[in-house]
Amino acid sequence: MNGLTLVCIAIIVFACGYLFYGRWLVRTWGIDPDAKTPAYRFEDGRDFAPASRFTVFAHQFSSITGAGPVTGPIIACMFGWLPAFLWLLVGGIFFGAVQDFTSLYASVKNDGKSMGKIIEQYVGHTGCKLFLIFAWLFSLLVIAAFSDIMASTFNGFSKTGAELGPNAAAGSISTLYVFVAMIFGVITRRFKITGGKEIILAIICMVAMIAGGIAHPIFASRTSWLYATYAYCFIASVLPMWLLIQPRDYLSVFLLLGMIFAGVVGIIVGNPTLNMPAFKGFVVGGKPMFPILFVTIACGAVSGFHSLVSSGTSSKTISNEKDMLPVGYGSMLIESVLGVVSLVIACSVAVDGALPKATPFAIFGSAIGKYFAIFGIPPYVSNCIVTMCISALAMTTIDAVTRIGRMMMQEFLSEYDSPVSKFLSNTYVATIVTLIPSYLLCLGGYLNIWPLFGAANQLLASLVLIGLAVFLRTTGRKSWMLYVPMCFMFIVTMTALCMSVYGIYTKMMAGKFVLMVDGLQLVVAIALMALAILVVKHCGKELVNPEEDSSTDIQSQN
Repeated sequence: MNGLTLVCIAIIVFACGYLFYGRWLVRTWGIDPDAKTPAYRFEDGRDFAPASRFTVFAHQFSSITGAGPVTGPIIACMFGWLPAFLWLLVGGIFFGAVQDFTSLYASVKNDGKSMGKIIEQYVGHTGCKLFLIFAWLFSLLVIAAFSDIMASTFNGFSKTGAELGPNAAAGSISTLYVFVAMIFGVITRRFKITGGKEIILAIICMVAMIAGGIAHPIFASRTSWLYATYAYCFIASVLPMWLLIQPRDYLSVFLLLGMIFAGVVGIIVGNPTLNMPAFKGFVVGGKPMFPILFVTIACGAVSGFHSLVSSGTSSKTISNEKDMLPVGYGSMLIESVLGVVSLVIACSVAVDGALPKATPFAIFGSAIGKYFAIFGIPPYVSNCIVTMCISALAMTTIDAVTRIGRMMMQEFLSEYDSPVSKFLSNTYVATIVTLIPSYLLCLGGYLNIWPLFGAANQLLASLVLIGLAVFLRTTGRKSWMLYVPMCFMFIVTMTALCMSVYGIYTKMMAGKFVLMVDGLQLVVAIALMALAILVVKHCGKELVNPEEDSSTDIQSQN
Protein backbone atom coordinates (compact mmCIF):
# COMPACT_ATOMS: atom_id res chain seq x y z
CA MET A 1 0.00 0.00 0.00
CA ASN A 2 1.17 3.52 -0.82
CA GLY A 3 1.58 5.81 2.22
CA LEU A 4 0.55 8.95 0.38
CA THR A 5 -2.72 7.34 -0.67
CA LEU A 6 -3.45 6.42 2.94
CA VAL A 7 -2.80 9.97 4.19
CA CYS A 8 -4.93 11.51 1.43
CA ILE A 9 -7.82 9.15 2.20
CA ALA A 10 -7.57 10.05 5.88
CA ILE A 11 -7.54 13.82 5.27
CA ILE A 12 -10.56 13.59 2.93
CA VAL A 13 -12.50 11.40 5.37
CA PHE A 14 -11.71 13.66 8.35
CA ALA A 15 -12.68 16.76 6.34
CA CYS A 16 -16.02 15.16 5.44
CA GLY A 17 -16.52 14.16 9.07
CA TYR A 18 -16.03 17.76 10.19
CA LEU A 19 -18.14 19.36 7.46
CA PHE A 20 -21.04 16.91 7.65
CA TYR A 21 -21.15 15.04 10.97
CA GLY A 22 -19.66 17.82 13.10
CA ARG A 23 -21.93 20.48 11.67
CA TRP A 24 -24.89 18.11 11.94
CA LEU A 25 -24.26 17.83 15.68
CA VAL A 26 -24.23 21.63 15.95
CA ARG A 27 -27.54 21.90 14.09
CA THR A 28 -29.05 19.06 16.12
CA TRP A 29 -28.17 20.43 19.55
CA GLY A 30 -28.17 24.14 18.73
CA ILE A 31 -25.84 27.04 19.55
CA ASP A 32 -26.45 30.72 20.21
CA PRO A 33 -23.79 32.98 18.61
CA ASP A 34 -25.19 35.95 20.53
CA ALA A 35 -25.02 34.30 23.95
CA LYS A 36 -22.63 35.69 26.55
CA THR A 37 -20.24 32.81 27.26
CA PRO A 38 -18.97 31.86 30.75
CA ALA A 39 -15.59 33.37 29.85
CA TYR A 40 -17.23 36.81 29.88
CA ARG A 41 -19.85 36.24 32.59
CA PHE A 42 -17.37 34.91 35.14
CA GLU A 43 -14.16 36.58 33.97
CA ASP A 44 -11.71 36.53 36.87
CA GLY A 45 -8.33 36.94 35.16
CA ARG A 46 -7.25 33.46 36.32
CA ASP A 47 -9.36 30.54 35.04
CA PHE A 48 -12.11 32.41 33.18
CA ALA A 49 -10.42 34.51 30.49
CA PRO A 50 -11.98 35.24 27.05
CA ALA A 51 -9.66 34.45 24.14
CA SER A 52 -9.75 34.38 20.36
CA ARG A 53 -10.83 31.27 18.49
CA PHE A 54 -7.27 30.43 17.43
CA THR A 55 -5.91 31.00 20.94
CA VAL A 56 -8.44 28.58 22.45
CA PHE A 57 -7.83 26.14 19.59
CA ALA A 58 -4.08 26.37 20.27
CA HIS A 59 -4.62 25.57 23.95
CA GLN A 60 -7.02 22.70 23.23
CA PHE A 61 -4.88 21.15 20.50
CA SER A 62 -1.60 21.56 22.39
CA SER A 63 -3.09 20.12 25.60
CA ILE A 64 -4.76 17.05 24.07
CA THR A 65 -1.95 16.20 21.62
CA GLY A 66 0.27 14.27 23.98
CA ALA A 67 2.53 11.34 23.20
CA GLY A 68 -0.44 9.11 22.37
CA PRO A 69 -0.87 9.95 18.65
CA VAL A 70 2.75 8.94 18.08
CA THR A 71 3.15 5.93 20.37
CA GLY A 72 -0.30 4.34 20.00
CA PRO A 73 -0.45 3.83 16.22
CA ILE A 74 3.19 2.71 16.05
CA ILE A 75 2.73 0.09 18.78
CA ALA A 76 -0.57 -1.00 17.20
CA CYS A 77 1.31 -1.89 14.00
CA MET A 78 1.80 -5.30 15.60
CA PHE A 79 -1.64 -6.21 14.22
CA GLY A 80 -0.94 -4.71 10.77
CA TRP A 81 -1.63 -1.23 9.45
CA LEU A 82 -5.28 -1.73 8.43
CA PRO A 83 -6.86 -2.28 11.90
CA ALA A 84 -4.99 0.75 13.27
CA PHE A 85 -5.94 2.90 10.28
CA LEU A 86 -9.63 1.98 10.46
CA TRP A 87 -9.78 2.63 14.21
CA LEU A 88 -8.17 6.06 13.75
CA LEU A 89 -10.81 6.97 11.16
CA VAL A 90 -13.89 5.58 12.91
CA GLY A 91 -12.73 6.45 16.41
CA GLY A 92 -11.63 9.96 15.48
CA ILE A 93 -14.89 10.98 13.81
CA PHE A 94 -17.56 9.11 15.79
CA PHE A 95 -15.90 8.60 19.18
CA GLY A 96 -13.13 11.06 20.03
CA ALA A 97 -14.25 14.22 18.24
CA VAL A 98 -17.82 13.72 19.44
CA GLN A 99 -16.67 13.35 23.04
CA ASP A 100 -14.38 16.39 22.90
CA PHE A 101 -16.99 18.62 21.27
CA THR A 102 -19.87 17.45 23.46
CA SER A 103 -17.95 17.91 26.71
CA LEU A 104 -16.97 21.42 25.60
CA TYR A 105 -20.55 22.11 24.53
CA ALA A 106 -22.04 20.86 27.79
CA SER A 107 -19.58 22.89 29.88
CA VAL A 108 -20.16 26.15 27.98
CA LYS A 109 -23.91 25.63 28.27
CA ASN A 110 -23.51 25.09 32.04
CA ASP A 111 -21.48 28.10 33.16
CA GLY A 112 -18.11 26.55 32.32
CA LYS A 113 -18.55 23.73 34.84
CA SER A 114 -16.22 20.73 34.80
CA MET A 115 -17.49 17.25 33.94
CA GLY A 116 -17.81 16.41 37.62
CA LYS A 117 -20.14 19.34 38.28
CA ILE A 118 -22.12 18.61 35.12
CA ILE A 119 -22.65 15.05 36.33
CA GLU A 120 -23.73 16.43 39.71
CA GLN A 121 -26.32 18.68 38.09
CA TYR A 122 -27.83 16.05 35.82
CA VAL A 123 -27.10 12.78 37.63
CA GLY A 124 -26.71 13.57 41.30
CA HIS A 125 -24.36 14.32 44.15
CA THR A 126 -23.02 10.76 44.57
CA GLY A 127 -22.28 10.36 40.88
CA CYS A 128 -20.34 13.62 40.95
CA LYS A 129 -18.20 12.59 43.91
CA LEU A 130 -17.37 9.22 42.38
CA PHE A 131 -16.44 10.80 39.06
CA LEU A 132 -14.23 13.41 40.71
CA ILE A 133 -12.30 10.71 42.60
CA PHE A 134 -11.92 8.68 39.40
CA ALA A 135 -10.75 11.71 37.40
CA TRP A 136 -8.30 12.73 40.12
CA LEU A 137 -6.75 9.24 40.24
CA PHE A 138 -6.52 9.27 36.47
CA SER A 139 -4.74 12.65 36.54
CA LEU A 140 -2.03 11.05 38.70
CA LEU A 141 -1.35 8.47 35.99
CA VAL A 142 -1.18 11.14 33.27
CA ILE A 143 1.24 13.35 35.22
CA ALA A 144 3.43 10.37 36.11
CA ALA A 145 3.58 8.91 32.58
CA PHE A 146 4.23 12.17 30.73
CA SER A 147 6.66 13.55 33.33
CA ASP A 148 8.79 10.44 32.86
CA ILE A 149 8.65 10.94 29.09
CA MET A 150 9.80 14.54 29.44
CA ALA A 151 12.59 13.81 31.89
CA SER A 152 13.88 10.93 29.74
CA THR A 153 13.72 13.06 26.59
CA PHE A 154 15.70 15.89 28.21
CA ASN A 155 18.29 13.55 29.77
CA GLY A 156 21.59 14.91 28.48
CA PHE A 157 23.65 11.78 29.12
CA SER A 158 23.62 8.26 27.70
CA LYS A 159 24.10 5.12 29.81
CA THR A 160 27.82 5.34 29.10
CA GLY A 161 27.98 8.98 30.22
CA ALA A 162 28.28 10.43 26.72
CA GLU A 163 26.61 13.79 26.13
CA LEU A 164 23.39 13.78 24.10
CA GLY A 165 23.27 17.14 22.33
CA PRO A 166 19.71 17.01 20.89
CA ASN A 167 18.25 16.04 24.28
CA ALA A 168 20.11 18.81 26.08
CA ALA A 169 19.07 21.34 23.42
CA ALA A 170 15.43 20.25 23.73
CA GLY A 171 15.63 20.78 27.48
CA SER A 172 17.10 24.22 26.97
CA ILE A 173 14.40 25.17 24.44
CA SER A 174 11.67 23.96 26.79
CA THR A 175 13.10 26.00 29.65
CA LEU A 176 13.12 29.08 27.43
CA TYR A 177 9.54 28.31 26.43
CA VAL A 178 8.36 28.74 30.03
CA PHE A 179 9.88 32.18 30.54
CA VAL A 180 9.25 33.49 27.03
CA ALA A 181 5.63 32.32 27.22
CA MET A 182 5.03 34.42 30.33
CA ILE A 183 6.62 37.47 28.70
CA PHE A 184 4.58 36.80 25.56
CA GLY A 185 1.39 36.54 27.63
CA VAL A 186 2.04 39.82 29.43
CA ILE A 187 2.92 41.71 26.24
CA THR A 188 -0.05 40.49 24.19
CA ARG A 189 -2.45 41.15 27.06
CA ARG A 190 -0.99 44.56 27.98
CA PHE A 191 -0.83 45.91 24.43
CA LYS A 192 -3.85 43.92 23.16
CA ILE A 193 -1.87 42.27 20.34
CA THR A 194 -4.14 39.94 18.36
CA GLY A 195 -4.63 38.43 14.91
CA GLY A 196 -1.78 38.48 12.42
CA LYS A 197 0.51 40.54 14.64
CA GLU A 198 0.20 37.96 17.41
CA ILE A 199 0.96 35.10 15.01
CA ILE A 200 4.04 36.89 13.62
CA LEU A 201 5.30 37.65 17.13
CA ALA A 202 4.74 34.02 18.15
CA ILE A 203 6.69 32.65 15.18
CA ILE A 204 9.57 35.05 15.87
CA CYS A 205 9.66 33.94 19.51
CA MET A 206 9.55 30.29 18.53
CA VAL A 207 12.45 30.60 16.06
CA ALA A 208 14.48 32.62 18.58
CA MET A 209 13.90 30.01 21.33
CA ILE A 210 14.91 27.14 19.07
CA ALA A 211 18.07 28.97 18.01
CA GLY A 212 18.92 29.94 21.60
CA GLY A 213 18.29 26.44 22.95
CA ILE A 214 20.43 24.78 20.28
CA ALA A 215 23.25 27.27 20.87
CA HIS A 216 23.15 26.84 24.66
CA PRO A 217 22.10 23.25 25.57
CA ILE A 218 21.52 22.31 29.20
CA PHE A 219 23.18 19.00 30.10
CA ALA A 220 21.41 17.51 33.12
CA SER A 221 20.44 14.03 34.28
CA ARG A 222 16.99 12.46 34.07
CA THR A 223 16.53 12.87 37.83
CA SER A 224 17.32 16.58 37.68
CA TRP A 225 14.88 17.08 34.83
CA LEU A 226 12.23 15.10 36.70
CA TYR A 227 12.48 17.53 39.63
CA ALA A 228 12.37 20.46 37.20
CA THR A 229 9.32 18.98 35.48
CA TYR A 230 7.38 18.70 38.72
CA ALA A 231 8.39 22.22 39.68
CA TYR A 232 7.03 23.41 36.34
CA CYS A 233 3.77 21.50 36.93
CA PHE A 234 3.34 23.27 40.25
CA ILE A 235 3.95 26.71 38.76
CA ALA A 236 1.63 26.07 35.80
CA SER A 237 -1.14 24.92 38.14
CA VAL A 238 -1.17 28.02 40.34
CA LEU A 239 -0.49 30.82 37.85
CA PRO A 240 -3.35 32.46 35.88
CA MET A 241 -4.21 30.78 32.58
CA TRP A 242 -3.36 33.84 30.52
CA LEU A 243 0.10 34.18 32.09
CA LEU A 244 1.64 30.78 31.32
CA ILE A 245 -0.46 27.89 29.99
CA GLN A 246 -2.42 29.82 27.39
CA PRO A 247 0.54 31.67 25.80
CA ARG A 248 2.79 28.59 26.02
CA ASP A 249 0.16 26.51 24.24
CA TYR A 250 -0.21 29.28 21.67
CA LEU A 251 3.54 29.19 20.98
CA SER A 252 3.67 25.39 21.00
CA VAL A 253 0.88 24.95 18.46
CA PHE A 254 3.12 26.31 15.69
CA LEU A 255 5.76 23.74 16.60
CA LEU A 256 3.26 20.87 16.66
CA LEU A 257 1.47 21.91 13.47
CA GLY A 258 4.88 22.36 11.83
CA MET A 259 5.78 18.80 12.79
CA ILE A 260 2.55 17.47 11.25
CA PHE A 261 3.11 19.61 8.15
CA ALA A 262 6.67 18.30 7.80
CA GLY A 263 5.38 14.74 8.09
CA VAL A 264 2.68 15.25 5.46
CA VAL A 265 5.05 17.04 3.05
CA GLY A 266 7.68 14.34 3.61
CA ILE A 267 5.14 11.66 2.77
CA ILE A 268 4.05 13.59 -0.34
CA VAL A 269 7.61 14.06 -1.56
CA GLY A 270 8.97 10.69 -0.46
CA ASN A 271 5.82 8.76 -1.46
CA PRO A 272 6.77 5.88 0.89
CA THR A 273 5.51 2.32 0.62
CA LEU A 274 4.08 0.59 3.68
CA ASN A 275 6.45 -2.30 4.34
CA MET A 276 3.99 -3.86 6.75
CA PRO A 277 1.20 -6.40 6.14
CA ALA A 278 -2.32 -4.94 6.21
CA PHE A 279 -3.37 -7.57 8.75
CA LYS A 280 -1.26 -9.94 10.87
CA GLY A 281 -3.92 -11.69 12.91
CA PHE A 282 -6.33 -11.31 15.79
CA VAL A 283 -3.71 -12.53 18.27
CA VAL A 284 -0.08 -11.41 17.85
CA GLY A 285 2.67 -12.27 20.32
CA GLY A 286 0.09 -13.57 22.77
CA LYS A 287 -1.77 -10.23 22.73
CA PRO A 288 -5.39 -10.22 21.46
CA MET A 289 -6.51 -7.43 19.16
CA PHE A 290 -9.51 -6.98 21.41
CA PRO A 291 -9.08 -5.07 23.65
CA ILE A 292 -5.38 -4.21 23.09
CA LEU A 293 -5.81 -2.28 19.82
CA PHE A 294 -8.51 0.02 21.22
CA VAL A 295 -6.55 0.74 24.39
CA THR A 296 -3.18 1.16 22.68
CA ILE A 297 -4.53 3.77 20.23
CA ALA A 298 -6.13 6.26 22.59
CA CYS A 299 -5.21 9.81 21.54
CA GLY A 300 -5.96 9.98 17.82
CA ALA A 301 -9.11 7.88 18.18
CA VAL A 302 -10.70 8.64 21.55
CA SER A 303 -9.23 9.80 24.85
CA GLY A 304 -11.08 10.48 28.07
CA PHE A 305 -8.43 12.98 29.11
CA HIS A 306 -9.57 15.31 26.32
CA SER A 307 -12.91 15.83 28.03
CA LEU A 308 -11.15 17.15 31.12
CA VAL A 309 -9.40 19.75 28.98
CA SER A 310 -12.59 20.66 27.10
CA SER A 311 -14.63 21.14 30.27
CA GLY A 312 -11.84 22.08 32.65
CA THR A 313 -9.97 24.87 30.86
CA SER A 314 -11.06 25.47 27.24
CA SER A 315 -14.73 26.05 28.09
CA LYS A 316 -13.69 28.89 30.40
CA THR A 317 -11.97 30.77 27.56
CA ILE A 318 -14.46 30.35 24.68
CA SER A 319 -15.56 33.80 23.49
CA ASN A 320 -18.35 32.71 21.15
CA GLU A 321 -20.36 29.49 20.98
CA LYS A 322 -19.53 29.27 17.25
CA ASP A 323 -15.93 28.53 18.26
CA MET A 324 -16.87 25.25 19.94
CA LEU A 325 -16.94 23.18 16.73
CA PRO A 326 -13.42 24.04 15.47
CA VAL A 327 -12.00 23.96 19.00
CA GLY A 328 -13.65 20.74 20.20
CA TYR A 329 -14.31 18.71 17.05
CA GLY A 330 -11.65 20.18 14.76
CA SER A 331 -8.67 19.89 17.08
CA MET A 332 -9.40 16.20 17.66
CA LEU A 333 -9.49 15.45 13.94
CA ILE A 334 -6.13 17.17 13.41
CA GLU A 335 -4.74 14.97 16.16
CA SER A 336 -6.15 11.98 14.28
CA VAL A 337 -4.21 13.15 11.21
CA LEU A 338 -1.05 13.04 13.32
CA GLY A 339 -1.96 9.49 14.29
CA VAL A 340 -2.26 8.47 10.63
CA VAL A 341 1.02 10.21 9.77
CA SER A 342 2.74 8.33 12.62
CA LEU A 343 1.28 5.06 11.37
CA VAL A 344 2.48 5.65 7.80
CA ILE A 345 5.93 6.75 8.94
CA ALA A 346 6.38 3.66 11.12
CA CYS A 347 5.21 1.25 8.43
CA SER A 348 7.42 2.92 5.79
CA VAL A 349 10.61 2.18 7.75
CA ALA A 350 9.63 -1.40 8.56
CA VAL A 351 11.81 -4.18 7.17
CA ASP A 352 10.23 -7.49 6.12
CA GLY A 353 7.06 -6.61 8.01
CA ALA A 354 8.85 -5.77 11.28
CA LEU A 355 9.52 -2.38 12.83
CA PRO A 356 13.06 -1.29 13.76
CA LYS A 357 14.12 -2.28 17.27
CA ALA A 358 13.67 1.15 18.82
CA THR A 359 11.13 3.09 20.84
CA PRO A 360 8.14 4.62 19.00
CA PHE A 361 9.64 8.06 19.66
CA ALA A 362 12.96 7.06 18.11
CA ILE A 363 11.25 5.59 15.04
CA PHE A 364 9.05 8.65 14.56
CA GLY A 365 11.77 11.16 15.35
CA SER A 366 14.31 9.62 12.98
CA ALA A 367 11.85 9.66 10.08
CA ILE A 368 10.58 13.20 10.73
CA GLY A 369 14.19 14.39 11.03
CA LYS A 370 14.83 13.11 7.51
CA TYR A 371 11.74 14.92 6.27
CA PHE A 372 13.03 18.17 7.79
CA ALA A 373 16.10 17.75 5.58
CA ILE A 374 13.81 18.35 2.60
CA PHE A 375 13.64 21.99 3.71
CA GLY A 376 17.45 22.22 3.91
CA ILE A 377 17.63 21.94 7.71
CA PRO A 378 20.94 20.37 8.91
CA PRO A 379 20.62 16.89 10.52
CA TYR A 380 21.76 18.03 14.00
CA VAL A 381 19.33 20.96 14.01
CA SER A 382 16.51 18.74 12.76
CA ASN A 383 17.26 16.20 15.53
CA CYS A 384 17.06 18.98 18.12
CA ILE A 385 13.77 20.26 16.70
CA VAL A 386 12.21 16.78 16.52
CA THR A 387 13.31 16.00 20.08
CA MET A 388 11.75 19.27 21.18
CA CYS A 389 8.53 18.43 19.30
CA ILE A 390 8.32 15.07 21.04
CA SER A 391 8.89 16.65 24.45
CA ALA A 392 6.33 19.34 23.63
CA LEU A 393 3.74 16.60 23.14
CA ALA A 394 4.22 15.67 26.79
CA MET A 395 4.84 19.18 28.12
CA THR A 396 1.60 20.59 26.75
CA THR A 397 -0.30 17.83 28.54
CA ILE A 398 1.15 17.69 32.04
CA ASP A 399 0.66 21.38 32.85
CA ALA A 400 -3.02 21.25 31.87
CA VAL A 401 -3.70 17.96 33.68
CA THR A 402 -1.96 19.14 36.87
CA ARG A 403 -4.22 22.17 36.91
CA ILE A 404 -7.26 19.98 36.20
CA GLY A 405 -6.28 17.51 38.94
CA ARG A 406 -5.94 20.38 41.40
CA MET A 407 -9.36 21.71 40.41
CA MET A 408 -10.91 18.23 40.75
CA MET A 409 -9.64 18.00 44.30
CA GLN A 410 -10.93 21.46 45.14
CA GLU A 411 -14.36 20.64 43.68
CA PHE A 412 -14.50 17.42 45.71
CA LEU A 413 -13.72 19.27 48.96
CA SER A 414 -15.78 22.39 48.22
CA GLU A 415 -18.85 21.33 50.20
CA TYR A 416 -16.97 20.39 53.37
CA ASP A 417 -16.50 23.08 56.01
CA SER A 418 -13.86 21.53 58.25
CA PRO A 419 -10.42 23.14 58.80
CA VAL A 420 -8.75 20.16 57.10
CA SER A 421 -10.85 20.45 53.93
CA LYS A 422 -10.27 24.20 53.79
CA PHE A 423 -6.53 23.63 54.13
CA LEU A 424 -6.48 20.95 51.42
CA SER A 425 -8.63 23.14 49.15
CA ASN A 426 -5.96 25.80 49.06
CA THR A 427 -4.66 26.12 45.49
CA TYR A 428 -1.04 25.52 46.50
CA VAL A 429 -1.78 22.66 48.87
CA ALA A 430 -4.15 20.91 46.45
CA THR A 431 -1.47 21.08 43.76
CA ILE A 432 1.17 19.57 46.05
CA VAL A 433 -1.18 16.80 47.20
CA THR A 434 -1.84 15.97 43.53
CA LEU A 435 1.84 15.93 42.55
CA ILE A 436 3.24 13.80 45.40
CA PRO A 437 1.44 10.48 44.63
CA SER A 438 1.99 10.99 40.90
CA TYR A 439 5.72 11.28 41.59
CA LEU A 440 5.65 7.95 43.45
CA LEU A 441 3.92 6.35 40.47
CA CYS A 442 6.53 7.92 38.19
CA LEU A 443 9.29 5.98 39.97
CA GLY A 444 8.00 2.84 38.26
CA GLY A 445 8.86 4.27 34.84
CA TYR A 446 6.84 5.16 31.78
CA LEU A 447 6.64 1.60 30.41
CA ASN A 448 5.09 0.27 33.62
CA ILE A 449 2.53 3.08 33.82
CA TRP A 450 1.44 3.24 30.17
CA PRO A 451 -0.76 0.07 30.01
CA LEU A 452 -2.70 1.15 33.10
CA PHE A 453 -2.87 4.74 31.86
CA GLY A 454 -4.24 3.62 28.48
CA ALA A 455 -7.00 1.51 29.99
CA ALA A 456 -7.95 4.17 32.55
CA ASN A 457 -7.94 6.83 29.85
CA GLN A 458 -10.39 4.95 27.66
CA LEU A 459 -12.55 4.03 30.65
CA LEU A 460 -12.76 7.72 31.51
CA ALA A 461 -14.03 8.32 27.96
CA SER A 462 -16.82 5.83 28.53
CA LEU A 463 -17.82 7.46 31.83
CA VAL A 464 -17.78 10.93 30.26
CA LEU A 465 -19.91 9.78 27.32
CA ILE A 466 -22.58 8.31 29.57
CA GLY A 467 -22.63 11.48 31.68
CA LEU A 468 -22.97 13.59 28.54
CA ALA A 469 -25.77 11.34 27.29
CA VAL A 470 -27.66 12.08 30.50
CA PHE A 471 -27.11 15.82 29.99
CA LEU A 472 -28.39 15.68 26.40
CA ARG A 473 -31.45 13.63 27.26
CA THR A 474 -32.30 15.68 30.33
CA THR A 475 -32.16 18.93 28.35
CA GLY A 476 -34.35 17.54 25.56
CA ARG A 477 -31.57 16.97 23.04
CA LYS A 478 -30.92 13.80 21.03
CA SER A 479 -28.37 11.55 22.72
CA TRP A 480 -28.50 8.27 20.75
CA MET A 481 -25.25 9.09 18.90
CA LEU A 482 -23.34 8.55 22.16
CA TYR A 483 -24.76 5.14 23.06
CA VAL A 484 -22.54 2.92 20.89
CA PRO A 485 -19.28 4.74 21.78
CA MET A 486 -19.95 4.70 25.53
CA CYS A 487 -20.95 1.01 25.65
CA PHE A 488 -18.12 -0.14 23.40
CA MET A 489 -15.45 1.77 25.32
CA PHE A 490 -16.73 0.52 28.70
CA ILE A 491 -16.52 -3.12 27.60
CA VAL A 492 -13.08 -2.60 26.03
CA THR A 493 -11.54 -0.86 29.00
CA MET A 494 -12.94 -3.02 31.75
CA THR A 495 -11.55 -6.03 29.87
CA ALA A 496 -8.15 -4.34 29.58
CA LEU A 497 -8.08 -3.41 33.28
CA CYS A 498 -8.93 -6.98 34.25
CA MET A 499 -6.01 -8.12 32.11
CA SER A 500 -3.73 -5.59 33.85
CA VAL A 501 -4.78 -6.80 37.29
CA TYR A 502 -4.21 -10.40 36.23
CA GLY A 503 -0.76 -9.47 34.91
CA ILE A 504 0.18 -7.92 38.26
CA TYR A 505 -1.19 -11.00 40.05
CA THR A 506 0.99 -13.21 37.82
CA LYS A 507 4.08 -11.18 38.78
CA MET A 508 3.15 -11.60 42.43
CA MET A 509 2.91 -15.39 42.05
CA ALA A 510 6.26 -15.44 40.22
CA GLY A 511 7.96 -13.53 43.03
CA LYS A 512 8.61 -10.46 40.83
CA PHE A 513 6.17 -8.19 42.65
CA VAL A 514 7.58 -4.78 43.64
CA LEU A 515 5.44 -3.17 46.35
CA MET A 516 6.06 0.53 45.56
CA VAL A 517 5.55 -0.04 41.82
CA ASP A 518 3.26 -3.01 41.22
CA GLY A 519 1.45 -2.59 44.55
CA LEU A 520 0.52 1.02 43.89
CA GLN A 521 -0.56 0.20 40.34
CA LEU A 522 -2.71 -2.67 41.62
CA VAL A 523 -4.46 -0.41 44.12
CA VAL A 524 -5.08 2.25 41.48
CA ALA A 525 -6.37 -0.31 38.94
CA ILE A 526 -8.83 -1.88 41.37
CA ALA A 527 -9.97 1.54 42.58
CA LEU A 528 -10.57 2.71 39.01
CA MET A 529 -12.62 -0.38 38.19
CA ALA A 530 -14.74 -0.06 41.33
CA LEU A 531 -15.33 3.66 40.82
CA ALA A 532 -16.20 3.13 37.15
CA ILE A 533 -18.84 0.54 37.99
CA LEU A 534 -20.39 2.85 40.58
CA VAL A 535 -20.40 5.83 38.20
CA VAL A 536 -22.05 3.76 35.46
CA LYS A 537 -24.61 2.53 37.97
CA HIS A 538 -25.64 6.05 38.93
CA CYS A 539 -25.48 7.54 35.43
CA GLY A 540 -27.10 4.52 33.79
CA LYS A 541 -30.02 4.63 36.18
CA GLU A 542 -30.64 8.28 35.35
CA LEU A 543 -30.23 7.65 31.60
CA VAL A 544 -32.61 4.70 31.47
CA ASN A 545 -35.18 5.97 33.95
CA PRO A 546 -34.74 9.74 34.55
CA GLU A 547 -36.47 11.20 37.57
CA GLU A 548 -39.11 13.85 37.05
CA ASP A 549 -37.42 16.40 39.28
CA SER A 550 -34.12 16.12 37.41
CA SER A 551 -35.50 17.75 34.26
CA THR A 552 -33.97 21.05 33.37
CA ASP A 553 -35.50 23.97 31.59
CA ILE A 554 -34.22 23.61 28.05
CA GLN A 555 -34.43 27.29 27.42
CA SER A 556 -32.01 27.98 30.26
CA GLN A 557 -29.42 25.85 28.50
CA ASN A 558 -29.61 27.67 25.15
